[in-house]
Amino acid sequence: MYYTYILRCTDNSLYTGITTDLERRLKEHIEKGKKTAKYTLTHCAKKIEIAWESENRVLASKLEYHIKTLTKKQKEELIKKSKCLEDFLSDKIDNQKYKIV
Repeated sequence: MYYTYILRCTDNSLYTGITTDLERRLKEHIEKGKKTAKYTLTHCAKKIEIAWESENRVLASKLEYHIKTLTKKQKEELIKKSKCLEDFLSDKIDNQKYKIV
């Protein structure tokens, strides 16, 4: 399983990424080790706001790409109304291939 997630940083910015282990990845972002994303090196990670499960890396990467094209306002709505993935991306992805965790 792969997960696509939106992480909130202490400055209230949002970071989107993929992983096979949400707990480990959050820990890597917070601890700022070798595997930390460039973005979270300068923006302190706080918590994972929302995550979607998909069966493979291709699907997770596709969702990550499309989420990254959204505005911050749209991402905030996606977090608040977790069921609205189809509202923003139904023309780009098959929503049934993703499950909120």
